[in-house]
Amino acid sequence: MSPLARWCHRHRLAVVLAWVGLLLALGAGVGAVGNDFGNSPTSQNTDSAKATALLQQASNSAAGKSGRVVWQLKDGKVSEPVAERSMTEALRHIADAPGVAAVTSPYAPEGKGQVSKDGGTAYATVAFDENVSDPQIDHVKELATAPESGSLHIALNGQAFTVNPKPNAVADAMGIVLAFIVLLFVFRAVWVAALPIITAVVGVGTSAVAVMLLSHAITLSDTTLTLGSLIGLGVGIDYALFIVNRQRANLMAGMGVAESTTKALNTSGRAVLFAGLTVVVALLGMLTLNVGIINGMAIGAAVTVVLTVLAAITLLPALLGMIGTRILSRAERREQAGPAVRPSTDRPGLWGRWAARVQAHPKALGLVALAVLTALAFPTLSLRLGASDDGNLPTTSTNRQAYDMIADGFGPGFNGPLVLAVQAPSAADQAARTKLVAALEQVDGVASATASPMGEGQTVGVISVVPTTSPQSADTSDLIHHLRDDVIPGAEQGTSMKVYVGGLTASNDDFASVLMSKLPLFVLVIAALGFLLLTVAFRSLLIPAVGALLNILSIGVAFGAIVVVFQYGFGAGLLGLGAAGPIESFVPILVVGIMFGLSMDYQVFLVSRMREEWAHTGDSRRAIRVGQAETGKVIAVAATIMVCVFGSFVFGGMRVISEFGVSLAVAVAVDALLIRMVVVPALMHLCGRANWWLPRSLDKALPHVSVEGPVDEPAQPHPAVREPETVGVADRVR
Repeated sequence: MSPLARWCHRHRLAVVLAWVGLLLALGAGVGAVGNDFGNSPTSQNTDSAKATALLQQASNSAAGKSGRVVWQLKDGKVSEPVAERSMTEALRHIADAPGVAAVTSPYAPEGKGQVSKDGGTAYATVAFDENVSDPQIDHVKELATAPESGSLHIALNGQAFTVNPKPNAVADAMGIVLAFIVLLFVFRAVWVAALPIITAVVGVGTSAVAVMLLSHAITLSDTTLTLGSLIGLGVGIDYALFIVNRQRANLMAGMGVAESTTKALNTSGRAVLFAGLTVVVALLGMLTLNVGIINGMAIGAAVTVVLTVLAAITLLPALLGMIGTRILSRAERREQAGPAVRPSTDRPGLWGRWAARVQAHPKALGLVALAVLTALAFPTLSLRLGASDDGNLPTTSTNRQAYDMIADGFGPGFNGPLVLAVQAPSAADQAARTKLVAALEQVDGVASATASPMGEGQTVGVISVVPTTSPQSADTSDLIHHLRDDVIPGAEQGTSMKVYVGGLTASNDDFASVLMSKLPLFVLVIAALGFLLLTVAFRSLLIPAVGALLNILSIGVAFGAIVVVFQYGFGAGLLGLGAAGPIESFVPILVVGIMFGLSMDYQVFLVSRMREEWAHTGDSRRAIRVGQAETGKVIAVAATIMVCVFGSFVFGGMRVISEFGVSLAVAVAVDALLIRMVVVPALMHLCGRANWWLPRSLDKALPHVSVEGPVDEPAQPHPAVREPETVGVADRVR
């Protein structure tokens, strides 16, 4: 890392201009071609996927997107002449609009069931062609809402009309401002607060335009950018802070700016590079799940982390060269310019005193911390994956308004009907289909079952099943499994008829089931990967084993937080996060990858400093205490910054991103303050010299990676950990 640091310092203006040029060039590319984000949560080889494929093969309109136009008369019935005339005219225009396959009006004979029993609410279904474009859907929205008046309220919902909340730029800005305030308050120097933020913003901004271009090559969800900003700002500011903190320490020790920058990058810069690598490896490890939407998010987030790390080890050294000693506060610069010999103090600081306390009471403090962590992770046992419905949206949303109107007039299940694709090639099969409809109407949890007419020569039919419960309800999920496991097999017996349960509600349920089945194995794989990386980094077996187990515990805390807030609903209303519901299916998988990387970051920064001291002195107790004392402040500040950044996204207006924000903010705070500052040093004190043991045969087989940098000078005594005498390497050998 030293040659890179020296080059970036000498050519600092060129490095800064290169980053600006890269950002402008990528931005110009986005301006020319835009982006191509899309969402496709459907899993392969599931019942719902087979239903969709069967309907597409039969060219059935049910295979395309569909939506509902819902209207309600404030005082009266929708059958009144004025309301009927205006809505019939609007539906006629919609039927003639490009991209529309069919419109079913409640005023037509086949739509008589689309008027509520009290006559105050009605809806029309709009089925679109498979290749309908967004502008065509927007045109239909305009036609549908045109008749709205003071007495006639119109709202839209359904898959085609779903409006995804846009990322809130205020959330990004709030996180950045809070991070700046924290840094300024702790270090009392404007440039210490500004440089990590500048570095992170440049890295995230560059990655954002890069991901937009990448969306043309691979399938990326439209939440990828927001997720990338959430991760990139958090890790980017932290990574830069670790290097800046080392730069400040080097300058205060009397080094010149160039020498200090080289030393900072060759020590903390190495740790940043290794930590960033672990995050990227964890994110790309999600590709083994082979789920399209997860793959895209993982790649997008990995690109963001790569570019933020690259900014930290190239742009930041250049900026440090430009700023010089102004990275220190005025008081620190005056102190540095004072006499060469200054009176020392043996008074330990806050983190030095805490490190000594942990050393004195490792068993008691470790057990208390583990008990708290276990309690926080306990709600994970009731984790339920799924997809939130429009009932979780703000009441000002047209989707939420249509959802409430449908639920009040027809029942909550009308917001998520199940679409059964029926393969019935013979007359006997079609008769069996009719019997199936009658059987479905008798099933508990089914409000209604309706079969669409099959034309002459058609072999695929559609049965629409309306549950009595909402799409996100656990009862609806139970109904789907009951139909597949009990009702449908009985109807198929003795016939060649094949029935597949599909539709958006079933598709979301299948997607959740697929991911839930893969989650335990993924956690174990990630833990094993963490064990391997830490073994290579620290030449130890015990430290990686403890780190891997504690990483799983911190992930459990993250899951516990989102279960309590989003699934149980505690505090969700106060935070404006909607009603209680299932956790979005892909959130836990991504949280595992992200939290694994972030936990590894703090483990690397903490233990690398311990190992550095161990290599200097050979005294395990001193190494643990010094490492904790000297990294405690910066880890606490870094965790506070991450909590500010992640927490700001909770209020961004997107439920999925809010789930990430809550889980990561809580987990990072707990991981840094309880796991890294209590449990890890407590266990290491109890294990003593065994922390650094590695079989010779394994030591020879593993590649040598120096995370803490070369051991080229004796350790400087730290006022927080100064002892009357130090056990050196020679004493350890004797």
